[in-house]
Amino acid sequence: MAQSRPIQGNSSDKVLAQRGYFKSNNFVNYLKYLQYWKEPMYAKYLKYPQALHFLELLQYEQFRKELANQQCAKFIDDQQLLHWQHYQRKRMQLLRAEAEHAREMGETKPA
Repeated sequence: MAQSRPIQGNSSDKVLAQRGYFKSNNFVNYLKYLQYWKEPMYAKYLKYPQALHFLELLQYEQFRKELANQQCAKFIDDQQLLHWQHYQRKRMQLLRAEAEHAREMGETKPA
């Protein structure tokens, strides 16, 4: 049985918008159905949790309409890429700081 997964929030949204899927009541209802992925028991399996944000935005007709606009879709793609780049860099800094702090704490523990 095929497993459903939320929209990833990238150029696939643009393709769906340009092909008219977002005009289909059946597809819009499917987007509503996919909100079960927000439940912690399902969300923990997501590789890209930011997909939940896009899933939320796709509940709004105006957002779905805007995705058909190439400039808007490109702007969203660009912003997401910038977020990933910044997040990854910031996450690495935090992990290094945590590791350094843990080493310092290990060195200063009384015997």
